[in-house]
Amino acid sequence: MFETSFSLNDLWFMLKGAGVTLTVTFWAVLGGSLLGVAFGLMRAVSPWWVNAPIGFVLDIFRSVPLLIQLVLANAFKSIIGLKWDPFTVGCVVLAVYTAAYCTEIVRAGVLAVPATTRRAARSLGLSWTQDLTSIVFPIALRVALPSWIGLTLGVMKDTAMVWWIGIVELLRSSQVIVTRIHEPLFVLSIAGLIYFLMSFPIARLGARLEKRWREND
Repeated sequence: MFETSFSLNDLWFMLKGAGVTLTVTFWAVLGGSLLGVAFGLMRAVSPWWVNAPIGFVLDIFRSVPLLIQLVLANAFKSIIGLKWDPFTVGCVVLAVYTAAYCTEIVRAGVLAVPATTRRAARSLGLSWTQDLTSIVFPIALRVALPSWIGLTLGVMKDTAMVWWIGIVELLRSSQVIVTRIHEPLFVLSIAGLIYFLMSFPIARLGARLEKRWREND
């Protein structure tokens, strides 16, 4: 008969860790998406001498492993005099990391709008701003949404790395319990189930939006 030392208090500890995971994910995706939209538009419509430096800096954040970025940022904050707690450091680093990928998603979405469509809009008297808000953004959003959903789910899993700078999120809370009760398969199965329950609604929301847009075409 199956017996376990896992208790309701352990489950509550993991759920609190899941709350931290969701909070870090929210701020990282929010900040990264806002920066990604701004940088993505700049990369899509700016001349090369603006585009190239932005692309080079973002390539650094895409190329360097996230764990290294977290550890370095947490170390250098004290050197430069920033009094940020580990939670703030984790959110900022993940937001910049997210922005590096979101920028390319937005840029690809904007560039996917046919030039003929934009010329037709301008010939009808739409201003540059009206062209962006009424023509480019709706089309680019449909193109970018699947990749953005995938990025969001990836960021949620990447939050597991913030425990290296002292944040107790879902995976770290699971490891603490495993160390105490020595039941890794059972505890990590529960952690995996919680990750699934957090991720599934986001994936279904994206699928529902795509389906609704197709029906309205």
